[in-house]
Amino acid sequence: MRVAENLNLALHGVLADDPGVHVLGEDITDPYGGAFKATRGLSDRFPDRVHAMPLSENTIVGVAGGLALAGDKAIVEIMFSDFVGLAFDAVLNLLSKSVTMYGRRVPMPVVVRCPTGGGRGYGPTHSQSLQKHFLGIPGLSVHEMSPFHEIRDQFDTMLASGEPCLYFEDKVLYTRPMYTGGVVDDLLRYELVDGVAQVYAEDPQAATCVVIAPGGVAHRAMAAIRSVLVEDEISCVLLVPDRLYPFDVGPLLPLLARAGAVVVAEESTAGGTWGADVAAAVHEQLWGRLRRPVVLAHSAGSVIPTAVHLERTVLLQEENIRDAIRKAVA
Repeated sequence: MRVAENLNLALHGVLADDPGVHVLGEDITDPYGGAFKATRGLSDRFPDRVHAMPLSENTIVGVAGGLALAGDKAIVEIMFSDFVGLAFDAVLNLLSKSVTMYGRRVPMPVVVRCPTGGGRGYGPTHSQSLQKHFLGIPGLSVHEMSPFHEIRDQFDTMLASGEPCLYFEDKVLYTRPMYTGGVVDDLLRYELVDGVAQVYAEDPQAATCVVIAPGGVAHRAMAAIRSVLVEDEISCVLLVPDRLYPFDVGPLLPLLARAGAVVVAEESTAGGTWGADVAAAVHEQLWGRLRRPVVLAHSAGSVIPTAVHLERTVLLQEENIRDAIRKAVA
């Protein structure tokens, strides 16, 4: 099953099981079913709870917040994550603050879905990875879609938390297969441990390097760990969390300490990123046991070109992660 199909089934399941859930967004009704077809079939099946909204992201997220304050639940689709910046006020000053600013805890079950990232030739304003701009906001959780984590389970967790959540969905990942049964391919296996997918070819406890990456970067990271295993005999384990913020590195410390080398890879440009936050937490806990500081791999600090062959010179690639692994174990 492709990731986009899994996402669509998850949305159908959430709406079928909970009559209080609404879905809001631009062009999400049938027959179009959203820019990436994630909402296909929803409006025909649930016409009273799937709402086609005007081109105003701040309004859409504000309405979702109003539904939550009135006791319902809302899932918002931002057509391209770049446009979530237009809803920043509603996310920052309505959703996140409404949980705690009324003298008692107020549930705000809102999930804002954000198709994100480059690799599809959509150009500078439709290809960015903006996760870092929403980290550290009290009361707001940041999650990312992954080929290892069942999307319905992620939605159930986010809505049950009673806190607003941003859910970033790498656009290239939509076309990739979901992994099930603990097997990636003839070389790599995976297991889920406390919400984190551990991907490895050999015993993860004996890995020379640990790579930490969000779901949208997983395939590039897997290609990199295959390459360094074959070419350099460097054994790596890849860790893919289902939630980026808050993210507790504590349960990972024994694995990181044994490896002694850590790489964090992300598609965001450098500066104030999730990866930098993870690196700081790891360094604070393990600074005396690592061979060198945590190595970070990012996209270049540049506008993203439209031409796909030029995109590759800017966006994080397999070779960037491979070079970071070699640097970490040198």
